[in-house]
Amino acid sequence: MTEPVDQAFLEGLAALRSPSGPVGLVDPDTERLLRLFDSQLGSRHVDLAARDLQAQGAGFYTIGSAGHEGNAAVAAALQPTDPALLHYRSGAFYLERASQVPGQTPLRDMLLGVVAAREEPIAGGRHKVFGNHALAVIPQTSTVASHLPRAMGLALSIARAKKLGVDSPWPTDAVAVCSFGDASANHSTAVGAINTAIHCRYQELPLPLLFVCEDNGLGISVRTPRGWIRQAYGLRPGLEYLAADGSDPVAALAAATRAVDIARSRRRPVFLHLSTVRLMGHAGSDVEAAYRSPGEIAADWRRDPLLGTARALVDRAILTPDEIRERYEAKRREVREVAREVARRPRLETAEQVMAPLALPDPETIARRVTRPVDDDARRAVFGGALPEHGEPLTLAQSINRTLLEALAAHPEVLVFGEDVATKGGVYGVTRGLVARARRARVFDTVLDEQSILGLALGASLSGLLPIPEIQYLAYLHNAIDQLRGEAATLAFFSSGQYRGGMVLRLAGYAYQRGFGGHFHNDNAVASLRDIPGIVVASPSRPEDAAAMLRTCVAAAAEGVVSVFLEPIARYHTKDLLAEGDGLWLGRYVGPDGWSAAHVPIGAGRTHGDGTDLTIVSFGNGLHLTQRVVPRLEARGIRPRVLDLRWLAPLPTADLLREAEVTGRVLVVDETRRSGGVSEGVVTALVDHGYVGRLARVAAEDSFIPLGEAARHVLVSEEQIERAAVSLTRG
Repeated sequence: MTEPVDQAFLEGLAALRSPSGPVGLVDPDTERLLRLFDSQLGSRHVDLAARDLQAQGAGFYTIGSAGHEGNAAVAAALQPTDPALLHYRSGAFYLERASQVPGQTPLRDMLLGVVAAREEPIAGGRHKVFGNHALAVIPQTSTVASHLPRAMGLALSIARAKKLGVDSPWPTDAVAVCSFGDASANHSTAVGAINTAIHCRYQELPLPLLFVCEDNGLGISVRTPRGWIRQAYGLRPGLEYLAADGSDPVAALAAATRAVDIARSRRRPVFLHLSTVRLMGHAGSDVEAAYRSPGEIAADWRRDPLLGTARALVDRAILTPDEIRERYEAKRREVREVAREVARRPRLETAEQVMAPLALPDPETIARRVTRPVDDDARRAVFGGALPEHGEPLTLAQSINRTLLEALAAHPEVLVFGEDVATKGGVYGVTRGLVARARRARVFDTVLDEQSILGLALGASLSGLLPIPEIQYLAYLHNAIDQLRGEAATLAFFSSGQYRGGMVLRLAGYAYQRGFGGHFHNDNAVASLRDIPGIVVASPSRPEDAAAMLRTCVAAAAEGVVSVFLEPIARYHTKDLLAEGDGLWLGRYVGPDGWSAAHVPIGAGRTHGDGTDLTIVSFGNGLHLTQRVVPRLEARGIRPRVLDLRWLAPLPTADLLREAEVTGRVLVVDETRRSGGVSEGVVTALVDHGYVGRLARVAAEDSFIPLGEAARHVLVSEEQIERAAVSLTRG
């Protein structure tokens, strides 16, 4: 099938006049221009081949780079060791970057992605992405600016890793680059990331980041107002702005070279605005004629960057039009031959193959990390000489605090950050004193932007650092959840595990604050977390569990695991269980000598009691409520045992089944919601594994948490637990 853009290029080429003088002059600039042209030709013919493969039923991806081939100039201006996060029209960039590194087969790599072949070297057939570990190209999917916060965090972390003396995969003079379209530049994620970069620049923090906006004037069918990108980003103090015509290779290369030089030498963010065109529509399914006139489409054909480079080659007497046509057709033949070969390559055939990158590390590997020896002097220094294992029992908040200090002492790559975590010590005092015991380069406050907080963590994890970010409340996470779902969790999946972005995200959550704060300070919506493949969700309730589980999450992060550490706000400062002054909710801090015995593997629950009449399954605040009810049940002659799940993803299924079979009666106490709450997963796990005993649950209502005493009407109560337990055992 012949594409009109193909014919338009050949007609435009035929209209060029051959030079009157000698042809074939060679100098360094000539070689550079020829290499750029080769990258552009390869990208164009891969786009054409992708549409042919789709027509044959052998290809699955047709969002192409046609019209954006000017981005090859950006790759030419950078070093192949500069980390790159590219949007989906970056074919020429990828090919130009690959030309700088021996041994690469980029045309084949790209076409293997189009046909979803298992041997595609980065995503392994899971998606068509631009990624290659050897080329420092970090894979992104069909991104709408969601990669910009990570790019910002990566750029900031290049210098931070050097300052901390932490080994990093990036050279100390590296520049991070991210590319995106003009429509994506309006997305709140892009606006936040760029704003945070400028905010860092205002504080004179080194942040070598190149934003490349490839402006084709369209967001699928929606037009970007002419001049908008320059108006929005061309006058921002703290952001260097350069512009060039992406259809003119000489101008694009000059602007890109200048932009990279500023970012590299001055360690500051730069915004490179490349004017481009979009040829062949948004994708193969897009009927461009439905919203653009024939004249408008033809005008873009005349701005084809391949034609612009051809014109530059002819004007400089480097090649004749006929020689350019020969190269164009030779590249077509080369790409078609590769396309025929890759169309026959095997694809993913089993769920196990698809999901392999989502597998958690071997538990023994994590256990060994948890129990590694810790330098005694470093511990004494960070604890001010008073080791916590020799002190009084601790609350949940104190236990987390001491464990964070422990992590800072044991791991020089650990960073603790978020809004209010440093000077104030956190809204609830959980991080109090950390900044005084560790350098401000390791414990610091951030802007009030959850997407940027997570982006900083995502970038830091790619720079050899181990981030422990805090988002103040679970409710505040929801406007940034895609940074977990679409960026953090997918990185290993779409890189076949070659890139992993381990972190421990601390979240204060749940309710039971006696009505304080209302919805935004009391949120039990954890379904959005449990729904993300490959991440770990920890939910400690007791102080000793919190310490052990946080150590596990830190060890897992060092192996590339993304963990969410969900802390029940209402239990932060709880001391007592049954009566004032009983101290039954305090826990002893365990020192390194006891870490092996105290270790809590991912997905391991904890059983309290040995009753044989009833198994109560709970977590978080529900554990506290349940254990307050246990003496009342025992007074009624009911002997329960209580399973604290501790991990909400993955659930401790083996422990759950074992404890359920002991009694044959299971009551699930779920402080989250009746619909989409944790109990749905618990009940399903029991049924899926053949449990046939009696089963009931109590759960919070499907409601937001109101202010004041009204909260009691929608949350689980001790009375509900007691009634349900009695009914289940005596009904």
